[in-house]
Amino acid sequence: MLRRILVCTAFSACLYFLLLYKSTLLHTPLVTTKMMRAVVVHGPGGPDALVLEQRPIPVPQSGQILIRVHAFGLNRAEMFTRQGHSPGVTFPRILGIEATGVVAAAPGGEFPEGAAVATVMGGMGRLFDGSYAEYTVVPAAQVKVVNASVGWEIMGALPEMMQTAWGALFISLQLKAGETLLVRGGSSSVGMAAAALARHHGVHVVSTTRNESRRELLLASGAHDVLIDAGSIADEARKRYPDGFDKVLELVGVTTLADSLKIAKRGGVVCTAGIVGGKWVLDEFTPNAMIPTGVYLTTYSSSVAAFMETPLDEIARLVDNGTLRIPIKSYRLDQIVAAHGAMDESTACAKMVVLIE
Repeated sequence: MLRRILVCTAFSACLYFLLLYKSTLLHTPLVTTKMMRAVVVHGPGGPDALVLEQRPIPVPQSGQILIRVHAFGLNRAEMFTRQGHSPGVTFPRILGIEATGVVAAAPGGEFPEGAAVATVMGGMGRLFDGSYAEYTVVPAAQVKVVNASVGWEIMGALPEMMQTAWGALFISLQLKAGETLLVRGGSSSVGMAAAALARHHGVHVVSTTRNESRRELLLASGAHDVLIDAGSIADEARKRYPDGFDKVLELVGVTTLADSLKIAKRGGVVCTAGIVGGKWVLDEFTPNAMIPTGVYLTTYSSSVAAFMETPLDEIARLVDNGTLRIPIKSYRLDQIVAAHGAMDESTACAKMVVLIE
């Protein structure tokens, strides 16, 4: 009898805990982490360092915006970060300093869900994970609503490229109609964008390229004339334009800066705004020797504040209707290695954009 009582008691206890466990399962929702595709760099390297992975979708806090990315442009700054040249960057990191897409969540209520937006800089892809993913989280202060009804391929191409071109021309160089402009590094995406913008504003534009085969591309993008650049163009430029140029946009960087300063006329301005030449720092800088008398040297650096000033909607409409002719080449997210390879070799001859379906 005692044995039967003990067996029954044990059975009852097991049944009780089984029912309790079942009840817990029924009343406690399962928590699942939503995932996204993202391109991750685990350490400095070549294009093959870019690895397509599954990552948790980031969760925005108050003051942050979760953007579902539809398109993002590729930039040489990301190439330098991938190579390990951007100070302060830790790995692993999702690259990408710009993005366009729609608001997926805004805990602080800054933007309605579904609004089309663009964002650049502010630490994206360097201090925190950037846009090489299906979703990205950024501070609300660097997000801008876009109202132009254009495709994602066009909108994705514009934010960083156009804020650099527009800012360098109209903030740093204070370009005006009727002036002459030399774009050093004209076959870069920013160079072609700058030529198109300047010509649209009534400026005579001369662009440079190292490659004779790109002459027609530059003329089609907005340049009135093209100079072939073998590293020094000052003598040839002075033969063809004896008075020099009112403004010079230096996109190659410090490797050609001294030569570009010789091309500006008295009272002219040279703005350095790129590092296409791949070098960051001058070996020597003696202002009296390098800067001609009466020529002014300035710079332009991309920033959130400058991005907010850029008339992105207006520019997007001009690109969409063909007024500004900007060559664009698109890739899928799973083609990111090939895209970075083209950027390393400077073979794209277009603004490269990744589209995410």
